[in-house]
Amino acid sequence: MLRRTLNLGILAHVDAGKTTLTERLLYAAGVIDRVGSVDAGTTQTDSLALERERGITIRSTVAAFERDGACVNLIDTPGHPDFIAEVERVLSVLDGAVLVLSAVEGVQQQTAVLMRALRRLAVPTVLFVNKTDRTGADVGRVLAEVRERLTPYAVDVAGGGLLDLLAERDEGLLADYLRDEAAVDRARLRRSLATQTRRGRVFPVFSGSAARGTGVQPLMDALVDLLAPPPTDDDGPLAARVFKIERGAAGEKVAYLRLFGGRLGLRDRVSFGGAPPEKVVEVAGYRAGQWVRTDTLGAGEIARVRGPARVRVGDAVGDEAAGDEHHFPPPTLEAVVAARDPARGHLLRAALVQLADQDPLIGVRHDDLGRLSVSLYGRVQQEVIAETLARDYGVDVEFADATVVHVERPGRVGEALEVLNTETNPYHATVGLRIDPGLPGSGLRFRTDVPAEDIPLYLYKTHEAFRDVIERHVRAALAAGLRGWQVTDCLVTLTRIGYSVADGPPSTRGPRSAAVDYRKLTPIVARQALRNAGTVVCEPLVDVRVEAPTATTGALQRELGRLGASTTGAWSTETFTTLEVVLPAARFHELQRQLPDLTGGEGAAEPRFAGYQPVRGRQPTRTP
Repeated sequence: MLRRTLNLGILAHVDAGKTTLTERLLYAAGVIDRVGSVDAGTTQTDSLALERERGITIRSTVAAFERDGACVNLIDTPGHPDFIAEVERVLSVLDGAVLVLSAVEGVQQQTAVLMRALRRLAVPTVLFVNKTDRTGADVGRVLAEVRERLTPYAVDVAGGGLLDLLAERDEGLLADYLRDEAAVDRARLRRSLATQTRRGRVFPVFSGSAARGTGVQPLMDALVDLLAPPPTDDDGPLAARVFKIERGAAGEKVAYLRLFGGRLGLRDRVSFGGAPPEKVVEVAGYRAGQWVRTDTLGAGEIARVRGPARVRVGDAVGDEAAGDEHHFPPPTLEAVVAARDPARGHLLRAALVQLADQDPLIGVRHDDLGRLSVSLYGRVQQEVIAETLARDYGVDVEFADATVVHVERPGRVGEALEVLNTETNPYHATVGLRIDPGLPGSGLRFRTDVPAEDIPLYLYKTHEAFRDVIERHVRAALAAGLRGWQVTDCLVTLTRIGYSVADGPPSTRGPRSAAVDYRKLTPIVARQALRNAGTVVCEPLVDVRVEAPTATTGALQRELGRLGASTTGAWSTETFTTLEVVLPAARFHELQRQLPDLTGGEGAAEPRFAGYQPVRGRQPTRTP
């Protein structure tokens, strides 16, 4: 069955008015009977109390309406840079986007970051210059900024010059015009504009005031025409991606999926992210302003699913798994968090596990002293986590100062072996492991190099099950290296395995080996091999694109030099300069704090994870 669906994202720098625009679009579509107010906390999509109080979007939310024969799923996304991971996860499921700018402030820090992400992921985009009713609004100035800083192919749909810009990138249109000028009418221009927009060649610009409703209707009328992909077909295998996780009233997981192909039905057994298949016990689609249970949903739709307990944000299903990659940097900060009331420590632990389900990049770690720490992007995210824990889970917390997360790499080859029935080995198992340094960025890989007959299949049934169990024990053992940091960029090989049975061969006679023997012995051997290999502590690097007014570049470059940044590229216009630099992540957070003062509040810094480099001098140790 063919259907036309547009999964539309609304994105913007903080306070540019994207949630207000979302409200106005829903109102124009008849989904709501009055426009909510961000200031009053009555908006449809900012459902979290924290969002309403702070006036910012923290979690992506979904609303929907019908338009021009298509279902438009409207996805409101965070605008604060601390939540860029949430934004990028949503971008991976979009068909198109509206990027909102303020007619007063123009192109701001996060505007440029979001636009580059949209172009990198080839998401067709239109721009809406909002707040044209405000003092200081200047659409012409903002359009010039857009062409200078975001893209030269911004098309003012209300202004002149449409033919010139479209013909520059559409040879067919140019040929038609040269052959018969009269043949290139408004309908022909509109078809070319739609085609080039969907291909990411041009970026139409609309303007108005979302608060007053001016200029919104032309945008509404153009959304499906300019951004909706061709109708999708439900034939073929299921392919989907999870972009959001919530908790239901009973604490169960509720997953939101974008369906790219096939159909998802009630009671289907589905494997998320390669985990064992689980039954879907509820499927809902968004209809007429609310989630409605249904028996099945098809390609292009957004599904809300209950049942699977192992599902996580970012999980892919079917063909989508092949393209599973993240474009955003991993968090490079972590902070110890504790309940102000020690008696509520167990509640804190459970709450953090649930938050990590909603955002896997909130890595939760327990240290040897029983303390908890979480991974972070920045201070605003930390504050939101603290408020969420207090409000939703009843746990008041305090954070220690955040520290930079390092990793450890093996310094050389290291091997270790423990043989059963020997004095140094109290367990009824033989395990041998070798750790080889790997290429930077290769992560931790595991393989087995042992004869099949040495594997105790009476315990694990299949070779794959045995391998998976040993690998899990190895990874757990290397989660903290010799100095407490996670071990990475290495190949761990199982070089020897052995077991004993009560009546002799195929292995050494003795008490029957049990699964607990391998669970206890494997980490010991892994740690011995790591000690023999030694490790080098490495700090995270970021590749940073810095934009600032050209007049402020001198002071900015001096500060970058002080921070130890190495410049890899630079270019300037009359008003703005762009620098590309590489620097340690710890120094980037310092740059973030100083950038507003250095650039008069107009600078922007976009980091991309650039790997790790060995720490010079004293090797930092993670708090045990």
